[in-house]
Amino acid sequence: MKAIDREARISLVGAGPGAEDLITVRGLRTLQDADVVLYDALVSEKLVAEIPAGIKKIYVGKRCGQHSLNQQEINTLLVESAFTYGHAVRLKGGDPYVFGRATEEIAYANTFGIPVNVVPGVSSVTAVAASQGIPITKRGVSSSFWVVTATTKDGSFSKDLSLAAQSSATLIILMGIRKMKALSEVLLQHKGAGTPFAVLQNGTLENESCAMGTLGTMAEVSNTIDFTQPGILIIGDVVAEHNFFFEDDIQRVLDSVL
Repeated sequence: MKAIDREARISLVGAGPGAEDLITVRGLRTLQDADVVLYDALVSEKLVAEIPAGIKKIYVGKRCGQHSLNQQEINTLLVESAFTYGHAVRLKGGDPYVFGRATEEIAYANTFGIPVNVVPGVSSVTAVAASQGIPITKRGVSSSFWVVTATTKDGSFSKDLSLAAQSSATLIILMGIRKMKALSEVLLQHKGAGTPFAVLQNGTLENESCAMGTLGTMAEVSNTIDFTQPGILIIGDVVAEHNFFFEDDIQRVLDSVL
């Protein structure tokens, strides 16, 4: 790798939960200052279109097993881009530090002496629920929340999943859409079949969707989900705060499993 006259530097920028206008002001300014942008699959196409002409754009998305590049290849390309173009921006969905592999990219860049700046982003953990009118905490209902991933390095569920399921806190599961049936089996070991849940997909976008039910019907609801689309799971009594989760709907779902 041969350095150019411009200083090689990297910025990791959170693009937000989906909608292009939910990126932060600092994040947008950093994009406008970039020489090259490497962006993920979860980044809005409309946001990519707002990157000024003349700035090179490189897609490095990973979704549903269809990876354009693996993580090590992304690390290498990011460093090469910084040396080749100058200011390389790594644009990530949500927030770079929330299951975003940011620490791996920073560590690799540091081995080449490249300075890295991190611009936080609005995380889907809270924003997607809010866009559907679901509070992840509510006085008298839930005073805290757990955030876990359903996808670990070895493919098994995180040990924290069972611990979280035993808690009265709201449970938010990322990257678990394709494992709903297996998740329901784990969750039902610790929570009642009548516990409400919601599946939120394409959060904050025009095609946002929300499917709801109770844990006793999670396996059934999973049959209606488009597994090719990203989404999150929210489990807990706060889901009943959704405008369309009426008491008669809850009773109807309970009757179907009792």
